[in-house]
Amino acid sequence: MKRFIQGEHRGQSTLLPESLDDYVNDTNPVRVVDAFVDELDLVKLGFESAIPADTGRPAYHPSILLKIYIYGYLNRIQSSRRLEREAQRNVELMWLTGRLTPDFKTIANFRKDNGKAIRGVCRQFVLLCQQLGLFGESLIAIDGSKFKAVNNRDRNFTSAKLKRRMEEIEASISRYLASLDAADQQDRPVSDANVVRLEERIAKLKVHMKELQSIEAQLNESPDKQVSLTDPDARSMMTRGTGIVGYNVQTAVDTKHHLIVAHEVTNVGSDRDQLSSMAKQAREAMGTEKLSVVADRGYFKSEEILACHDAEIVAYVPKPMTSAAKADGRFNNDAFIYDAAANAYTCPAGETLIWRFSSVEKGMKLHRYWSSKCQSCTLKSQCTPSKQRRVRRWEHEAVLEEMQLRLSSAPEMMRIRKRTVEHPFGTLKQWMGATHFLTRKLNGVSAEMSLNVLAYNLKRVMKIIGTVSLLEALTA
Repeated sequence: MKRFIQGEHRGQSTLLPESLDDYVNDTNPVRVVDAFVDELDLVKLGFESAIPADTGRPAYHPSILLKIYIYGYLNRIQSSRRLEREAQRNVELMWLTGRLTPDFKTIANFRKDNGKAIRGVCRQFVLLCQQLGLFGESLIAIDGSKFKAVNNRDRNFTSAKLKRRMEEIEASISRYLASLDAADQQDRPVSDANVVRLEERIAKLKVHMKELQSIEAQLNESPDKQVSLTDPDARSMMTRGTGIVGYNVQTAVDTKHHLIVAHEVTNVGSDRDQLSSMAKQAREAMGTEKLSVVADRGYFKSEEILACHDAEIVAYVPKPMTSAAKADGRFNNDAFIYDAAANAYTCPAGETLIWRFSSVEKGMKLHRYWSSKCQSCTLKSQCTPSKQRRVRRWEHEAVLEEMQLRLSSAPEMMRIRKRTVEHPFGTLKQWMGATHFLTRKLNGVSAEMSLNVLAYNLKRVMKIIGTVSLLEALTA
């Protein structure tokens, strides 16, 4: 072992520092966790046992358990059992908790019972970021991503999946029964072991069929016609090229430092109904009156864009290219020019499409326009296979047109959206591992996501302004 750095002998006596504080330097992130939690009003945030009971066995103060969790998520240790082990051997956790070592059940119950309060802690740190002036010029990017639940795909059922499984079982039972009938008709004797094996398989499949029939009853009572057995709130959702059973996590990310301003966990696979609610949450968190939001095509919904307009939030959302006419090589609605003064459209052939009538569809008031000269038009083959080309116009269509003009004059918005909101999701999923969520049900999953978002924001702020500056801001 010559010419290598040598370690000490295991039997060598060592005089360790008398204080745990000597093991934790002044710029250690664990000091930020300690200072941040100590400044919180845990009673106001709604943590259970923040006020001790007069009788009974004393409980751990919620600040201790909260510090353990924040430290764990900062260091990618989300499991309560792993946190229990770390509290017994990790010097930083010993310093943070004062050598307290709660068991895994106590740690897990804290996260389960204080989901709403934990989400409040995440909002408190966003408020601190706002006070430190870390948010940009009131522009945020909104996006959603699918995260896996603890529910396996085989334990999630939709009507189509359940029907397919029942048909497979019925086919298997029929096949085994046919094998038994064929065995009875054979001249040579069939071993009793084979007969018993086939009968056991049939019995097992019939039991499975009864279980599926029970699930079918639950499926009929479910509002969205979907049942998950392990995590009742998890839902099957489409992702790129495949599907997962999990949750749809929404985030609003500041474009200056890529801090997550607001987040929400839903079990609805579509993003179309999330734009206005996420924008309003972000505006409240940032403490600003003026706000602009940018999102991808999945958020385009007329009612949501109108809600942003009514709330004086400027939206940038491109319109999905879903026109069947354009796909068939014909003129789409963009080729028809609207004249607000005349309340009429001008078609590519120069003819006028006048207002004919109005109707209400799905709560939206729509106006109908068409021309009586379509039959003799030379461009009819490029326009419509029907007798007339009819154009529909929503009563608030001007709001959508204004947004599209705004987006056309700012083509860089979609590039800003992509570079702002995509990487936080990638970072979070890498930290969370292949299984993503460890908890069950929407309340627990929301608390777990809030801890991940808090850890992400903490790391970002420490990187931006430094640990010392953040400590000074927390203790000021």
